[in-house]
Amino acid sequence: MRRRNANILLAGTTSDSHTWNLVYLQLLLEELGHRVHNLGPCVTDDLLTGACAAEGPDLVVLSSVNGHGYRDGLSAVRAVRAAGLTLPVVIGGKLGVAGAVDPERRGRLLDAGCDAVFDDGDVQALRVYLAPLGAAAGSALKEAVA
Repeated sequence: MRRRNANILLAGTTSDSHTWNLVYLQLLLEELGHRVHNLGPCVTDDLLTGACAAEGPDLVVLSSVNGHGYRDGLSAVRAVRAAGLTLPVVIGGKLGVAGAVDPERRGRLLDAGCDAVFDDGDVQALRVYLAPLGAAAGSALKEAVA
């Protein structure tokens, strides 16, 4: 029997109506043994913070493919942090229309409260980030990013 590692809340950003990225990520995360609650596309800051508060996930994964992930992700993570939620939040995908996330924007996302920022298609970096998740998912992840 496969061990279930972490409870992950997966969400698209507020302006992104794409779903294929979320389906792919959900399947990947489940294949790695995690439980996933996929909130779907166009997740507002209020919906995200409410789900985080209600479910207490071990990790929030935000994904965007429309090129506006930087702006939307900045708003989302600020809302999560303003709500007093300290759970890990990561974001990835097409966070800008010019390709890879530039270092300045990556820094702003991290400063706003993202625990990691992944470039579009960098699935290996996400796998490496998720590796510490285990039976004590929350504490293992906090130690890994501290």
